[in-house]
Amino acid sequence: MTKPHKNVDILLGTGNPAKQTMLAELVEGLPLKPVSPQDIGLNSNPDESASTHEQVARDKAAQWSLDSGLLTIASDGGLVIPSLGSKWESLFTHRFAGTSATDNDRADELLKLMSPYENDSRSASWVEALAIADKGQVLKSWSLEGATGLIADHTRGNLTDRGFWVFSMWYFPKYQRTYDDLTESERLDLNDHWLQLKNLVREYFTTGN
Repeated sequence: MTKPHKNVDILLGTGNPAKQTMLAELVEGLPLKPVSPQDIGLNSNPDESASTHEQVARDKAAQWSLDSGLLTIASDGGLVIPSLGSKWESLFTHRFAGTSATDNDRADELLKLMSPYENDSRSASWVEALAIADKGQVLKSWSLEGATGLIADHTRGNLTDRGFWVFSMWYFPKYQRTYDDLTESERLDLNDHWLQLKNLVREYFTTGN
């Protein structure tokens, strides 16, 4: 991709305001102007049935860009919990408790699943995939796994409207804090998935690689 020389609209391919904020952070400082679907009155429903996070992200980006006519960035991610084996699939992190479940419902169900496990057997990491597309064609995509923490044995307050429910349960003993309370320097130290993606996006729009 040729480096943009002026502000180019880029659609944040999600209807979730919390995720829009995170996607906007990825293009911060670049000559790109983040646009939400709400800004342009768009309501797409991309297919999310692919078998990998990267393909889901690619499908999302392609569909949003086709429907909007704009350069688009979209992502898909999930929690990886090795101890649960076949009882858990990262692709269904948001939907495992049912499509009508609240964040508190999801937290309660995950705590039930984790109740037999202690210490390192509660280890969990996060996989995130990201794609950039234009006019229905995927230009670039990535998938990576970031830091490893633990699933806390309790929830911190009410999770409703926090945006990413599981980040209030994903605990890092080194800093004695959950993910959503980590500072940027702490996330950097932990090889955070989102900061890695920010660097990759910057490199892509700067060099085309």
